[in-house]
Amino acid sequence: MFKKFLYMSVVLGFSANAMAQTQGHLPVPADKFNMMNWKITVPEDRDQNGKIDEIEGVAMFSYSNPDFFYLDDNGDMVFQVQNKAITTSGSSNARSELRQMLRGTDLTVDVKAPANNFAIPAHKNADQYGAIGGKLSATLKVNHVSTHANQPDKFPAYSVVVGQIHANKDPKLIAANTTFGEGNEPLKIFYKKWPGHENGSVFWNYERNLAKKDPNRVDIAYPVWGNTWDNKADPKDAGIALGEEFSYVVNVEGNIMHLTFTSKNHKTVKYNIDLSKNIDANGKVDPKDNPHGYAQDSFYFKAGAYGQCSVKDDAGFWSPGCAGTGDFATDMKNGDYNSVSFSALEVSGPTAKK
Repeated sequence: MFKKFLYMSVVLGFSANAMAQTQGHLPVPADKFNMMNWKITVPEDRDQNGKIDEIEGVAMFSYSNPDFFYLDDNGDMVFQVQNKAITTSGSSNARSELRQMLRGTDLTVDVKAPANNFAIPAHKNADQYGAIGGKLSATLKVNHVSTHANQPDKFPAYSVVVGQIHANKDPKLIAANTTFGEGNEPLKIFYKKWPGHENGSVFWNYERNLAKKDPNRVDIAYPVWGNTWDNKADPKDAGIALGEEFSYVVNVEGNIMHLTFTSKNHKTVKYNIDLSKNIDANGKVDPKDNPHGYAQDSFYFKAGAYGQCSVKDDAGFWSPGCAGTGDFATDMKNGDYNSVSFSALEVSGPTAKK
């Protein structure tokens, strides 16, 4: 099934480009990037239905937003989001972010249906899913991260997530007490830069696959370039500057999530982690994690600008009290926003490791 979706993606991607050239319209992301297997969530509510706006299906071939999702003069796909904005129901953080949709333009397939998501071979019903594994490849630069937080020592302050693997929330699995279906995240790729530092840090987090109320359900951070989110030190030359390009490849092949990070001015960094076990990325057993990892979950990729500097200002871990008015132009002027540009972004089937 995945191969069918991928073939349709290639054909329609070229069609969108051809239409752009012949009709002479203003450039949109689909003119350069294949939008067949994505939907976009942007931080506004134009139809005033009380829910965050999401654009998908054939509408992705012509969609652009001058504030939150557009092609810049270099042909890069730009995602922008302020700290204070409407959010999805499951998060207090605003986003301008793509969500993988294996179903393509076939909106008769439910978002959470197996056909629209991927699994790993360890899943007992893996053959029912739209794909077994997958690969997300991106080249990007972070242009700006939010700069004001009332609680700057909170780990999420001054950071943005630029790539994810998200598991689906499944009430049936939760009710069955299977330890799966919580909708956790085995991968979040972060960029964080403290105000006053010349460079920021790139790192990635693995969330233990546990119940929401389990105190051990925390993110484990792994460094790429610079520091992880708990380190206040200036990463200096080990870090990545705003506007400095880097790439990541997330290749879920078999039960293994292979991560590769590359940058012109830094050494290549690689990690491997088995998503079907409680073995961390350093090869050690994590007794606090789900012993079967994410084996019975289903997944989808995400990419864009998922702001972590929430305006929530309380005792919660994810509440750094970041500044924001809710007006994008004002917040952009004040530095209370995030901006990320992608020069390349592609989803495909997994690449077999030798």
